[in-house]
Amino acid sequence: MKDNKKIWLASPHMGGDELRFVKETFDTNWIAPIGPHINTFEEQLSKISNGYKVAALSSGTASIHLALILAGVKANDDVICSTFTFSASANPIKYLGANPVFIDSESLSWNMCPELLEKSIVEGIEKNKKPKAIILVHLYGMPAKMDVIMEISNQYDIPLIEDAAEALGSTYKNQPLGTFGKFGVYSFNGNKIITTSAGGALLCKDKSLIKKAKFFATQSRDNAPHYEHSEIGYNYRMSNVCAAIGLGQLEVLSDRVRRKREIYNFYKTELSGIKEITFLYESIGSFSNYWLTTILLDKNSTIDREQLRLHLEKDNIESRPLWNPMHLQPVFKNCKAYVNGVSGDLFNRGLCLPSGTNISNKDLKRVVNKIKELYEA
Repeated sequence: MKDNKKIWLASPHMGGDELRFVKETFDTNWIAPIGPHINTFEEQLSKISNGYKVAALSSGTASIHLALILAGVKANDDVICSTFTFSASANPIKYLGANPVFIDSESLSWNMCPELLEKSIVEGIEKNKKPKAIILVHLYGMPAKMDVIMEISNQYDIPLIEDAAEALGSTYKNQPLGTFGKFGVYSFNGNKIITTSAGGALLCKDKSLIKKAKFFATQSRDNAPHYEHSEIGYNYRMSNVCAAIGLGQLEVLSDRVRRKREIYNFYKTELSGIKEITFLYESIGSFSNYWLTTILLDKNSTIDREQLRLHLEKDNIESRPLWNPMHLQPVFKNCKAYVNGVSGDLFNRGLCLPSGTNISNKDLKRVVNKIKELYEA
C-alpha cells in the first residue's frame, strides 16, 4: 500500500517538558496573562540573546509594532523595510499611518541589499524625508550582511529593528541575530523553530524601553488604584500559559537548530546530482538555523517551481514558494520601492521544502525521491 501520509512543511514539535510547566500554571492558578513563567521565560531568552532585555508579547507582529512606536515613528514618516519577507514585517508600519519604503535583496544571503538601503536613505534626506527606522529581516534564518548594514544604520543615525522571527539560534560572527540593532524581534508562532503556540518577543539593550514596551502591552494602565490611562495601549502581553510552553521549548532549542541543519545537509547531499537545483549557503561569519530548507531552480530548467510544488502536492507533501515580495503585493502597490529584481526572481524560482524538526528520515527520503522522480522522468 502506498505511503501517502501528509508531510507538513514545518509543524510544531514539542520537547516533552512543556506539559510539566503548563501543569504548574494550572496547579498554581496562574492562568491570567501575567505570572512567574513569563518572568522566567524572559530571563532565559535574555541569557541566550547577548543580555538584551526582553518583553514577551503576543506575537512577533506586536513586537515590531511596539518597536516602531518606541523608535518614535509617527503618521507619514518613512520606514525602510525588507521587501522579501512575510507581510507581518511591513503591516505594523501601516498601523501607524507611516509609509513603507521597500528594499530589494542581494543575491548572497537573499536579505536586504546594503547598496539600495543607502541609496534610499540618501534620496530621502535629499528630499527632507529622512527615514525614521529600518526593519531588516533575517530570511529563513540566514544572517544578513550585518557589518555593512550596521555601519549604514550608525552613519545616518537611523535605528535598526531586526526582524529575527525566523532566526532564533542563528548568529553572525558568534553574535545572536536580533542583538545588533536597537531592537530585535522573535516569533514563536507554531511553525517557528520553537513555539509558544502563539507569541513573540521584543529585545532591546535599554531596560527603560523594555519597561515601556511592557507598559504599552498591558493597555498602558497608569499606576493608580483604579483604571487610569494617559496613553493609548495594546493587549499585547504574552500569557503565562504560553510562556510555560516556551520554557519547555527553550530546553530543546539547541537540539532543534542541530536538527534543522541536519535536514538542510540531507537535502543538499541527496539532491547534489540535480544540477538545476541550488541551495542557499552561509557566507563567512554566518551561522544559520536553516529554519526552512530552500531550493532555487535554474533559470533554464525545463521544470519550474510550480511544476515541482504540484508534483510534491500530489503525493501529499507540503512545500511552499518563497515569499512574494512586498512591493509586488496589491496592498502595498503604491509604496516606494528600490528594486533590483533579485527578490522577484527568487520568488519565481524558489521553493521551501518540508523542514520540520519532527520529520523522520524516512519522510525526508520520500521527499527527495519524489523530486528525483520528476527530474528523471
